[in-house]
Amino acid sequence: MSKTRYVTEMGMGTDVHGRDATKAACRAVSDAIRHSSLNFFKALGKTPHDMHITVLIGVPEPNSVDADKVAAELPYGTVTVTVQQGGLSVPSESGDDAITIANAAILVHF
Repeated sequence: MSKTRYVTEMGMGTDVHGRDATKAACRAVSDAIRHSSLNFFKALGKTPHDMHITVLIGVPEPNSVDADKVAAELPYGTVTVTVQQGGLSVPSESGDDAITIANAAILVHF
């Protein structure tokens, strides 16, 4: 049975000091879902636990992201996290630190 996408949300998150891509990714997910209120479960005969959620994360260093920690930002559903090259790294003037920016797309299917 194929799944149908019902929700697409986007977000951005940053870690201002420390180059922590996981922190930036978690903040991007939080940003994406912060203003959402999903009210269609009853109409579909579903619950929040029936959601299949795909999280796409773009960061400068994809291998540095803890995908399980990012998935934990979502309180319901079956979550799959895919991390890919993207986002942005903004070096400090001194060059010894950087702002890490992550982008997130949250896709909800039933």
